Amino acid sequence: MANPKKVLILCTGNSCRSIMAEALINHDLADFWQAFSAGVEPSKLNPRAVQVMAELGISLDGYESKGVEEFLQRDDLDLVVTVCDHARETCPVFPHPVEQVHVGFEDPAPFTDEPDSIALPKFREVRDKIKVELIEFLQSR
Repeated sequence: MANPKKVLILCTGNSCRSIMAEALINHDLADFWQAFSAGVEPSKLNPRAVQVMAELGISLDGYESKGVEEFLQRDDLDLVVTVCDHARETCPVFPHPVEQVHVGFEDPAPFTDEPDSIALPKFREVRDKIKVELIEFLQSR
């Protein structure tokens, strides 16, 4: 089998959406895509994201928030996907030509400090939308 294509998922903080997307792609599409994630303003891994991914049996152990600068010099990326408007608007220019697309998702981070009954459904909703919309988008490529 050919080597998987490489996709960078870009978000603002690289704490929720992009890391969940990275883990879902690497779990569900490992034969076809290798995913990485980064933020234009990296922060830290959101514990709620860890929790809702664990519900699917996907561990985020070893995942961490990274800055987009780490990826700018790479010439092996096949695709860059922004998952939030801020990242799309502030996405740096990659020196090597790479296709960029936007597949936006609501940010669950503002719900982080809410009680489980409020926060977890919001994080699950975003996780499940990523699983459907982004995975299907990549499968069609």
